[in-house]
Amino acid sequence: MARQSISFTNPNDEWLKTQVDNKEYSSKSELVNDLIRQARKQHIQIDWIRTKIEQAENSGFTDDHKDQILKQSKSLLNG
Repeated sequence: MARQSISFTNPNDEWLKTQVDNKEYSSKSELVNDLIRQARKQHIQIDWIRTKIEQAENSGFTDDHKDQILKQSKSLLNG
């Protein structure tokens, strides 16, 4: 596993510490890795949605512009 040195703002560092203190994660590293996994998964979902939008747009299935649909989709994904 690669080791990295990163810096956090005070609020972010406090949030990380709280998650570990609350036993949500065993370490800051575990939490950061989980956040990165979630971000990667979200990007895969967004890419899939973008492809489907382009296919629908190209087929004439929708009159909505892909930027509008993508914005709505991202909003739904982010809850």
